[in-house]
Amino acid sequence: MESKVMAWRPPVTGIREVLHAHFPAHAYPSHVHDAWTLMVLDQGVVRYGLDQREHGVINSEVTVLPPQVPHDGRSVRPGGFSKRVIYLEPDVLPLDLIGAAVDHPGLVDPVLRQRLHQLHKVLAQHHENLEAESRLTLIKERLGQHLTRRFQAPQTKDPSLAVRLRELLDARTAEGITLAEAAGELHAHPAHLVRAFSKEFGLPPHRYLTGRRVDLARRYLLDGQPAGEVAVRAGFYDQSHLNRHFRRLLGVSPVAFVRP
Repeated sequence: MESKVMAWRPPVTGIREVLHAHFPAHAYPSHVHDAWTLMVLDQGVVRYGLDQREHGVINSEVTVLPPQVPHDGRSVRPGGFSKRVIYLEPDVLPLDLIGAAVDHPGLVDPVLRQRLHQLHKVLAQHHENLEAESRLTLIKERLGQHLTRRFQAPQTKDPSLAVRLRELLDARTAEGITLAEAAGELHAHPAHLVRAFSKEFGLPPHRYLTGRRVDLARRYLLDGQPAGEVAVRAGFYDQSHLNRHFRRLLGVSPVAFVRP
């Protein structure tokens, strides 16, 4: 049975590569990356050496491999293993946390694992960049808490900041805005932006923006504009992108929405 690998580079700041793979027999020789490696195991059991120390991986863990530290990897059981990996640029996390990652590369944290699962799902859709940025910033925050052994919940109640972000999203509904751009304009940390907005309005910024774009598309459709043109004018990547979100929110396609 051959190995199966799917890899791509999403247009999301901080993410260098996404890799989904199944290896029925492959064993990694010792090597290094110049990126932070976040791995979740979906099938099998893996053992690996990191900086001359042995570790094991089961599918309830998140494995964090720091840049420039040698590691290898091989399956423990017949049948191999399946994994999903996100490679982060080296400056996404402080390099002085490399030692902590070497000491504790396996994190048993259901919240972190679920956030990574959700990020992988979003990245596989290819066009939900604001959602991916929002999810990534919460992952980076939690990783930092693990590696510095601080778990105090940050303050999230900030109505004024939430309202200003909503105004910014309303002003740039079709054009869109990255989380980094919003954070720069509002002089706030990206993670605090996401938390403050979600706390105040009951949904994250990316979901609010998508809803506003669907509303905009509805108006254009009712004006008689064709769905293909509406998709781009309302801020969607293409008509299939519009169709997916339109169906999710309204239960019908854009064409059915305006059908006599």
